Parts: sequence; structure tokens; C-alpha cells
Amino acid sequence: MTLFWIICGALLLAALPFVVWPLWRKTAANNDVLRDAANLEILRDQAGELEADLNNSLLTQESFEQGHRELQVRLLDEVKTTVAPAAAVRNPARMLAMVLVVLIPLASVLLYLQIGNTKALLPQLQQNEGAEGFGVLRSEAALQELEAKLAKQPANPDGWLVLARSYAEMQRFADAVRAYGKLVELVPNESQIWTNYADAMAMNNNQSLLGEPTQMINKALQLDPENTTALALAGSADMERGDYVAAITHWEKLVSLLPPDYPQIQMVRDGINQARVYLSKQKGGREMLAKLPAANAPAAPEKPSANPAMAITGKVSLSPALQAKAAPTDFVFILARAAEGPKMPLAVIRKQVKDLPLEFTLDDSMAMQSQMKLSGFEKIVVIARVSKSGSPMAQPGDLEGTAGVVKPGSKGLNIVIDNTVK
Repeated sequence: MTLFWIICGALLLAALPFVVWPLWRKTAANNDVLRDAANLEILRDQAGELEADLNNSLLTQESFEQGHRELQVRLLDEVKTTVAPAAAVRNPARMLAMVLVVLIPLASVLLYLQIGNTKALLPQLQQNEGAEGFGVLRSEAALQELEAKLAKQPANPDGWLVLARSYAEMQRFADAVRAYGKLVELVPNESQIWTNYADAMAMNNNQSLLGEPTQMINKALQLDPENTTALALAGSADMERGDYVAAITHWEKLVSLLPPDYPQIQMVRDGINQARVYLSKQKGGREMLAKLPAANAPAAPEKPSANPAMAITGKVSLSPALQAKAAPTDFVFILARAAEGPKMPLAVIRKQVKDLPLEFTLDDSMAMQSQMKLSGFEKIVVIARVSKSGSPMAQPGDLEGTAGVVKPGSKGLNIVIDNTVK
């Protein structure tokens, strides 16, 4: 941006002389000076003619002297009427030149700020050859070329942003994290960059937002409290660590910022409703719910009807080797989620370790969202988890077992909780 203004100033300095110099050189008395010079030349010629006539005896001495006196009187008249007033005449052309020296640069800047594009002064990402979408490279050769360029010119935020986005798009999250790490050193006060950094780090960390990703999200919200992407991730991080009040707060603020016809707004509302359900089952949760503003309470979604033919049934038990690691009051979550697609549970059952072993049934009536039903997916993963935190999200130290990938309608599954989440 500084270079832009320097170039503009140089162009103005180069252009001003062409406008100002002709005016500065011009004087108000130019026409009078030309006229006086002509008159003096005429008087000089006439004096010469008088002398020639006298020498040729065409005039007497008396006539010559009388004519010479008349010329002197005319000369004195010319001096009195032109020279004296000219000294008092102000030069409006020069005054205009001085005004234009100030007015032209000022008017140019004001005109640009009014009709120009000030955002064009900011660093812009270039559409590279072979890119699909803004600032994203698809070619491995282009990525290597950009890496080599950044190795020589590391203080290039545009290049690091293109690199980070490209790696994230290609799901090379470790490389994306490295690129975003370099980028935030150069651009530390951009909320969206911190948000993208957190997302890439979470994807590289088994999709967990706990720890550093949460800190980055908080940093993003400090810079921009209305960053919708950061609010969405903050709510997910809150859910992952079991802070349902914070999740409700972040997601309700997100809903207030989104337009009513936003395609995913119902999913956010369903997430709020899910957080309220989990909060109500926590100790003291109902009291915390009562303290939340009533206006924030979402309408209860219409429950989809159960489809017995597509229900998944089975039995869950705890491995004898892990029984010492589980307390009777620890929560047990039995959940189904899509093997390919969104990670949000399609159906959830919440019990306690003391209820094990137990028979379970997962069906469409347990869906968190009407459009996210168990019967709507061909491949389902069924998981049973003993949660130490009371959150359905897996955390280190939880105990887990799975039936693997099954189809909707599978019956008689046998799930043994026999692994510890790392």
C-alpha cells in the first residue's frame, strides 16, 4: 500500500509542471508589454525619420525640434500609463498556479477514496495457473514451486495463505498446520486465519478441537467476536469437553448472526437442542438450563418416526480386563454414526456402567436431526463408550468398543468394550 501511494505521488509531481508552469510564466500585463514594445519601436522609427529629413534638408531645424519634442511627450505618456500601473497589477495566473499545486493532489486523493477501491491496496492472492477456486493450488508441481519460492522469500503472507489453503483442501493437514504456523507469525491479528489454523490442527489431531485448537479459536473470537466460523468451532469444542452451557451460548450467538434462510441453520439449532438435552442430564444441569435466557430456547424439533426394519439391535458388555477402570456411575454411550460423512451421531443411547451388560436398539426416532436419520445411510459404525467426562465425544482415558461397519437393520450385534482411548 505504501508503494502505491509513493507511485501516485511521483506521478502527480511529474504532471503538475505541465499544468502550473504555463500559468506561472504567463503575466496579466503580457498584452500591455507587447503593445508598449510596439509603440516604442514606432517612436524610435519616427525619430529616425525626423533626423533623416533634417539631414536631407526636408525639415527646418525648428520643425525638427518641434517634432522631436512631440515624440518625447508621447514617450512620457506611454511610460506613465503602462509602466507605473503594471507594477501594481497582481498576477491572477500565478495565484491560480499556486492554488492548483495544492488542489490537484488533494482532489485526486479524495476522488480515489470516493470512487476507487481501497481494498485493492491490500495484499491480494493471485489466481495461479492450475488453481481451482480462489487461492487454492491443485498441482503438486505448483505446490513445490511455491514451497521453493517461500524458502527464498519467507516473509510472504500471500504465499503462505495459498499454501495453507491448498494443503487443507488436499487433506494434507500436517502440511497445512505448518503453513498456517508461518502465516500467523506474519499476520497475527487476522481472526479468520486463526480459525482456519485451529480447524487444520483439529483435523490433524484425530478431529479433536481440545487443547491448542481451542486456544486458537479463543484467539480468533478475541479478534472478531462475530466470526461465524469461529463460533461454530467454539461450540463444537465446548461439546467435546462437555461444557454444554458454553456450547449453547456460542451456537445461539451464531444463530443470531446467520440469515434465516442459511442452509445449515437448522443443523446449528439441532446442535443447541442436543446440548440442552445433555445439560439436563448432568448433575445440576436443570438449574443451569433455568438460568439461560428463555428467548434462547430453540423449538423442539419434530421427532422422526422409528422404522423397525432399519433399526440396529445388539448387546453391549464391558471386558473383565477393564472393569477395574470403570466406576458403576460412569456414563455409557451407545451411538451410531455414518461410516462416511458427518461425524454427528445419528442415534444415541445414554446409560451407566452399572446397567451393563444391556440390550440396545438404535432407530430413526433417536435422530438428532430429521434429515440425519440412521436409515438414510448405507454404512453405519456402532460404538459403545464408557465416558469419564460424561461427554459423548471420545477423550483420552475413555473405554471403547465397536461393532465395526454394519448396515441399517443389522440385528444381534455383540459389542465388547475392550479398548482404552489414547
